[in-house]
Amino acid sequence: MALGVRTRVGALEVSGGAVTESIPLFQRPFYFLRHGETETNAQRLVAGSLDTALTEAGRQQALAAAEMLAGEAITAIYSSPLQRARDTAVPVAAKLELPIIIVADLAERNWGVLEGQPRGSRRRGVTPEGAETSRAFAQRILCALASIDSEAPLIVGHSGVFRVLCRSVGIMEASAPVANALPLRFEPVHGRAWNLKRLIDT
Repeated sequence: MALGVRTRVGALEVSGGAVTESIPLFQRPFYFLRHGETETNAQRLVAGSLDTALTEAGRQQALAAAEMLAGEAITAIYSSPLQRARDTAVPVAAKLELPIIIVADLAERNWGVLEGQPRGSRRRGVTPEGAETSRAFAQRILCALASIDSEAPLIVGHSGVFRVLCRSVGIMEASAPVANALPLRFEPVHGRAWNLKRLIDT
């Protein structure tokens, strides 16, 4: 089966203070996969909107993630447009025989002057020069998520996207970024509560 890549630009608009109940994605289980390792990850630098490539380790992580996701009933793959996410999605798409749908607004937060700088240079609650505000970034991601319409989709993205997902469904985030290329399943339970399941290579 030939694999296609479609681009979705201009996600559905969600008004300020978006309610997750209005977003179809949050009505059913879905999957998330952060991109594999990049040089900026290895060097503990802020990548943000920089279009960094996967390292060899990152490519191997993507292949391993594809094997872990092979038995899951994923119905569609949605990816950030940045190279590190797209290249992580490729082996998964090949394994599942699904096209990759590129959603422009799933890109990582733009960190302005801090991009390429040590992670420790970021300050909570402070928006660096030229960067997106945390509110604008979260709003953009919610708009992107509102455009996803599939029964059991996989989102291939970034640690910032993962944080927005967790906050949206009320899951406590760890202080450290989500691991590279770790397949995760978000599952609604008991009404509005959610579980986060780590998929393990068996």
